[in-house]
Amino acid sequence: MASGQMSRAEALECKGFRHACHVMLYSDTESQLFGKTPIKHIVLMQMRYDVRLGSPTEETLEAGLTRELLEEVGLAVPISEEDLVETCIAPPRSGFNPRLILHFYVKKMEEEQIRELEKAAASTAVDHGLEAMGMVRVPLYTTKSGGGLPNFLSHSFIGNARTQLVTSLRRLHLVFPGELRRALKNSLRMHAESARSLKSAVALMEE
Repeated sequence: MASGQMSRAEALECKGFRHACHVMLYSDTESQLFGKTPIKHIVLMQMRYDVRLGSPTEETLEAGLTRELLEEVGLAVPISEEDLVETCIAPPRSGFNPRLILHFYVKKMEEEQIRELEKAAASTAVDHGLEAMGMVRVPLYTTKSGGGLPNFLSHSFIGNARTQLVTSLRRLHLVFPGELRRALKNSLRMHAESARSLKSAVALMEE
């Protein structure tokens, strides 16, 4: 097991820890960008479920995540233990409470289910505009100008969500390894440019 990794059972034995669950939902697709670039897969990432360990018999991690999905995306998406791919202690300086255990789930759906979920998230989800600010597709392509996945990966992510996403894209073979490496390198360059831009904006405000 990698450093910090543990089984679900081991995690539930830890006393005094909080638990956060995240799920990545995805499907295959025949769609093309501008009728030219194959999209291949639709990937959505959203969700967290925080609960203090102490009453695990009242609601399992998966039941809590399923309930939160219903509230935040407006459709019932059952999550089971079989969908769990990784459990680990939150890494240092991740923006999380140091006594936090992260559980990451991946669930494959049909394209029509994904489309229905996207519609429901914007129209019927109880928490839309409150806890949930909407669903965003992860662009798995890179345009000639360098847009797409590199841009997406250069954005700010909470905790280790970026690592979870990249690891899943690699594990599920949703993006070729070479393309993923190039996207990460380009996103690092964009991130540096964005940091310089932010510094300039801060300096402007201090004048």
